[in-house]
Amino acid sequence: MKAKYNELFKTIVKSYYEGKLEKTIEEMINAPHIDKEKLCGVISTLCGVDVKYSENFVKEVIKAISSYENAHKVVKKLGPCSSDCSSLKGETHCQKSCPFTAIFLSTDDSSSYIDNDICTDCGSCVEGCPNDNILDVVEFMPMAEMIKEGEPVIAAVAPAIMGQFGEKVTIGKLRTAFKKIGYTDMIEVAFFADMLTLKEAVEFDHHVKNKEDLMITSCCCPMWVGMLKKVYNELVNHVSPSVSPMVAAGRVLKKLNPSCKVVFVGPCIAKKAEAKEKDIQGAIDYVLTFEELKTIFEALDIHPEELEECDSIEYASRGGRLYARTGGVSIAVGEAIEKLFPEKHKLFKAIQADGVKSCKELLDKAKNGEVTANFIEGMGCVGGCIGGPKAIVPKDESRVIVDSFAESSEIKVAVDSSCMDKILKQLNITSVEDFKHPERIEIFEREF
Repeated sequence: MKAKYNELFKTIVKSYYEGKLEKTIEEMINAPHIDKEKLCGVISTLCGVDVKYSENFVKEVIKAISSYENAHKVVKKLGPCSSDCSSLKGETHCQKSCPFTAIFLSTDDSSSYIDNDICTDCGSCVEGCPNDNILDVVEFMPMAEMIKEGEPVIAAVAPAIMGQFGEKVTIGKLRTAFKKIGYTDMIEVAFFADMLTLKEAVEFDHHVKNKEDLMITSCCCPMWVGMLKKVYNELVNHVSPSVSPMVAAGRVLKKLNPSCKVVFVGPCIAKKAEAKEKDIQGAIDYVLTFEELKTIFEALDIHPEELEECDSIEYASRGGRLYARTGGVSIAVGEAIEKLFPEKHKLFKAIQADGVKSCKELLDKAKNGEVTANFIEGMGCVGGCIGGPKAIVPKDESRVIVDSFAESSEIKVAVDSSCMDKILKQLNITSVEDFKHPERIEIFEREF
């Protein structure tokens, strides 16, 4: 979140918890010498709703928070711009940042605009705009309303969270911090990545028979999936029909407890859009970024490094925790194949790409039959999720901490997790063979 919006969001969060939100917003929009229309657009976006400026703006915002509808666009342009950031080729910064060519210049006033029919809400333009004129919706306020109403709300945290709030902040301290916000509990999404590791290992054994066969993982990255669906559609038949670990987390948690709500916390704007996709909508109720979480901690005077540990049993594997960075999915799936199908492991050859440019280059080669590997992993951000636009610490620093945390795991390979076996049994999956039956693994699948 840009610095000037960060302080505004902090004020909104603090005033909500103090019961002063309505008064605070009233004071903001009645301050002298402000552009009320633009400020109301910013406040609305930071409150997670879509309310335009009017005489009744404050009451409409409060009402929208309490009757939230999770269907609006994630990325919002706050108003027209001068396009003075255009290059010699006539491209603005936001146009250059868009991997799907969804931003155009108006012929009327030369201001850039987003074509919502093409836009995937990946959020690249949010970081690309030098004028702070594009913002992603922050979904904390409607979520906080759920907590206030006493609903069970679980935070499902991305594997990339380790190290984001300091080297001394353990997973147990983070769990305590989330409970201080009001969450019922916190769980590692790495655990659900383990389930998908097992699924994709079985798929590799089934689909890859020789060196010419190909499997593309769909795990983790919505930008990678978006590229495959919109730009490289001819490769979709090689894509595993797996949902992401985020969606798997939401679906499994709600299967076990239908009354719970699930909030994903990660470094990625695109995850906000993924949660709203029609075929998987409902698995995840809200998405927060690490940057947003940091501001929430600051607003509520929560210091994770000073908190007591909230311990739990060890349940996520080394492989699942490595999903945080480039190559992690390949390592996890490869090790699972080695355990389950040792003969097939001799055939396993993985290749990875990270960053939009590198992903497109790899997919071009795959389309042209120029890839010698048979397992392709792609991440839209350089470094993988640890390089996400809303990560707090540099990716190289984060990778060291993520790797260290993964290596400290008691469970090394997903297939050796007795805890996962117990949960899968509750989903009516009792053996590796069950992963070959579509009706048994429907909870982990989607259609591309």
